[in-house]
Amino acid sequence: MRLHDDELVSTPDLVHRLVAAQLPRWSGLPVRPGPAGGTDHHLFRLGDDLLVRMPKIAWAQDQALADARWLPHLAAHLPVEIPAPVAVGEPGEGFPFRWSVVPWLEGEPASPEGLDARGARDLGELVTALRTVPTDGGPVKEGTSRGVPLANLDDAVRAGIVASGNRIDGPAVTRVWDGALAARPAAEPSWLHGDLLPGNLLTRAGRLTGVIDWGAMGLGDPAADLIPAWGLPLADGERADFRATATAGLADPDDAWQRGRGWMLVQAVIALPYYWDRWPAFARAGQARISTVLAD
Repeated sequence: MRLHDDELVSTPDLVHRLVAAQLPRWSGLPVRPGPAGGTDHHLFRLGDDLLVRMPKIAWAQDQALADARWLPHLAAHLPVEIPAPVAVGEPGEGFPFRWSVVPWLEGEPASPEGLDARGARDLGELVTALRTVPTDGGPVKEGTSRGVPLANLDDAVRAGIVASGNRIDGPAVTRVWDGALAARPAAEPSWLHGDLLPGNLLTRAGRLTGVIDWGAMGLGDPAADLIPAWGLPLADGERADFRATATAGLADPDDAWQRGRGWMLVQAVIALPYYWDRWPAFARAGQARISTVLAD
């Protein structure tokens, strides 16, 4: 089932034809379906060491160029591997968007068994490291994208609360959301990933080693990258370790934590009614994250 009504579906044959026409040095490599993609890309393995990212929806069509421009800049400052593109493909073979080839990064998505207490601190150190990356010329978050002032998302979150009906505790969610809106705004924008959910975090032997899917990156509220506190199945001690590490050096750690709760609600509440039937596992994961926010 397609996630979106206007989704484009890519195939290994299409990818093979695009690679052969535009990147002939890799034309002899086999193409096979890769891991399950997220909300905006289909993924294909190209040989053993490469991955092709094919946008499935128009809102993702600029990611290939943004990744190629900014991921090398970020990679030089971060303590984990990130998939900076090694090539950007042009529209062709009937496919209307740019696409990218990135290195294949080894690792398993973060899970209760895959991220230990040290891994939680690794993640906090990544969030802190992002705030040290020079921001000159970086893309400033605008509109309702992740990292803008939370007030920009107020209408969408309240609509999501109503649309979710009895799937969530609407009054309790509204109270937490109001508290997030009341927190002091970020003093200044910094680099953020914007989507640090389990599927985008790669681990090896309990340690965080890689972060993928940088489509939401940009300059904005650093509290948007605090969502692993509620988006990962962290024990209380691990959540405390993450909080201490991820908010180190912030002028407003308590307000940032409140805004972080709000950013977790932004992702979960808005997605819940949209994906309830389209991607049930994702929607129910959002429910669980909302419950974690309410319990914290």
